[in-house]
Amino acid sequence: MKVINRLAIALAVLGLSNTEAQPRGEWPYYGGDQASTKYSALDQINRTNVRKLQIAWEWKTGEAPLKEFGTTPGVFEVTPVMSGDRLYLSTPYNRVIALDPQTGHGTWAYDPKSYADGQVPNGTGFVHRGVALWRDGATGKSRVFLNTRYRLMAIDAASGAPVQSFGDNGVVDLSRGLIWEINPKHYTNTSPPVVYKNLVIVGNGVADRLTYKNDPPGDVRAFDARTGKLVWTFHTIPQKGEFGNDTWGDNAATFTGHTNVWAPMSLDESRGLLYLPVSTPSNDFYGGRRPGQNLFADSIVCLDAATGKRKWHYQLVHHGLWDYDMPGPPALVTINPGGKRIDAAVQLTKQGLVFVFDRVTGEPVWPIEERPVPASDVPGEHAWPTQPFPLRPPPISPQGVSLDDAFDLTPELRAEAQAEMKKYRLGPLFTPPSLQGTLMRPGVIGGANWAGGAFDPETGMLYVKTTANQPALARVAKPEQKAGEMDAEYAMARGPNTTFHNGVPLLKPPYGQLVAVDLNKGELAWQVTVGDDPRLRSHPALKEVKLPAQLGSAGVQGAIVTKGGLIFVGGGDSALHAIDKATGQELWSYSLPRRSGGTPMTYLGSDGRQYVVIATGGGSDAVLVAFAIPNNNSR
Repeated sequence: MKVINRLAIALAVLGLSNTEAQPRGEWPYYGGDQASTKYSALDQINRTNVRKLQIAWEWKTGEAPLKEFGTTPGVFEVTPVMSGDRLYLSTPYNRVIALDPQTGHGTWAYDPKSYADGQVPNGTGFVHRGVALWRDGATGKSRVFLNTRYRLMAIDAASGAPVQSFGDNGVVDLSRGLIWEINPKHYTNTSPPVVYKNLVIVGNGVADRLTYKNDPPGDVRAFDARTGKLVWTFHTIPQKGEFGNDTWGDNAATFTGHTNVWAPMSLDESRGLLYLPVSTPSNDFYGGRRPGQNLFADSIVCLDAATGKRKWHYQLVHHGLWDYDMPGPPALVTINPGGKRIDAAVQLTKQGLVFVFDRVTGEPVWPIEERPVPASDVPGEHAWPTQPFPLRPPPISPQGVSLDDAFDLTPELRAEAQAEMKKYRLGPLFTPPSLQGTLMRPGVIGGANWAGGAFDPETGMLYVKTTANQPALARVAKPEQKAGEMDAEYAMARGPNTTFHNGVPLLKPPYGQLVAVDLNKGELAWQVTVGDDPRLRSHPALKEVKLPAQLGSAGVQGAIVTKGGLIFVGGGDSALHAIDKATGQELWSYSLPRRSGGTPMTYLGSDGRQYVVIATGGGSDAVLVAFAIPNNNSR
């Protein structure tokens, strides 16, 4: 293997699309490329030598709880980017770090002090999944863009200093200029921005539990990458006179928030098309105050990236009641169903469905039919009578709950699990939340989630790490009224966990799978259990129970695929796994002292070695781990 050409790296334009010439050994975008395929053409590590992988270096965040601010760092969920012989990443506390890719030694660190506003209100705690890179064609200088809480920041990629000419001394206040005023502390960001030419484009996050009139809306906005000036805004909640406003009854578009794009977005740079995975409106489990279909909630939306004008959309959950956000970036792929070449957009969903569209026209590649679904029994709620189901590919996760799904590793445990399940409403996918509580499967973490899928252009196969048999309890109740809260409303209620015996899942394993979807045929090629759950394996109630060799890990972290014939995945397990992409057979795994926290990435170092890097742990034990084959064993 030749040492990578440093001149080629130095000349690389960080804003290039996956369809243009990129340095072969880099990983310049969060998803590998702007199309979110999570594919690498590297093959130095392959089926024959992957067993020789060893830890090459580790880097620790060094973050800890800060009593003066009441903050705690969360799970280390980042996927770093690598370009110009430098690795860039964000930490749980939203610091930006530049590392040497061969040694893991720090080059610079920038701390936006996002903890100064106190603990974030969302259920994930302090987490951040990545940054975006851009090179100014006029000056040749590169910038790192960080969207942290309610701020968008431009950082000089060489020095780590804020770019003073961007916004207000390097900062744009994202809480300003929305369709209504908000509390900035209720506005968050976890996914990296998208860069298109000289635009940096951002969505936002809003904690699910924040439910009140005019809670933060989901406006998607583009800013000038040089100056920070606002260029365009797309209202995910259409306002008066805008297409889709009539899908919000009772004037709900004037006060309903969320409907945001918290997940990563995808970009077809050559066509200038941006793809948004839009989430559920406020509140997640009750829509009595927002009657109607509620566009563009729970939809895939394609925009003109230069102007923010809508090109097409498809709503994948009508009048969402299940927290079934569009959770991950649409994968922009080229497939050949029936021998016809199609540039497609593939949206994976929490409900375990795979929707495939022509990415230019928005036409479904395979038919989508509206099927009747159960009605709501909550006063004031009018669940939409049908929901969309694609005829191909098949679901990637089990759906709906019946007593037959109960934990069944012994007859006694099965009977106990069924007795607990009978306390709740059971039914097929899209059975609405209820006052007694509805067991819904997939649960609120999916199915698929923010990691999305990994696409192999050689075979047309899409690989997805799924959470399998982890239901959620969708129970609503009248909340205690507080200032600003919608009156006479039902909201998500805290209730029992979906376990019995103090931690045994109500449903039988497996709890995590890796699924191969053949997008040329619209079929599932294989499904394998991936990962394990040591805490469940050591549960006292299961001491005498014969357990499967693998229980599966319920983590939402995803996979990458390489030309070397390998899928690398952690998936929330306490290990990194290398899977044969043709068969699903595990070829290698490395036990980690902590759970994997992020989706891995890979690159070619200037020392000629291919590295695989994954974020692990969280809190005070967050570590970035890099693997490589020792120099004398590269083949």
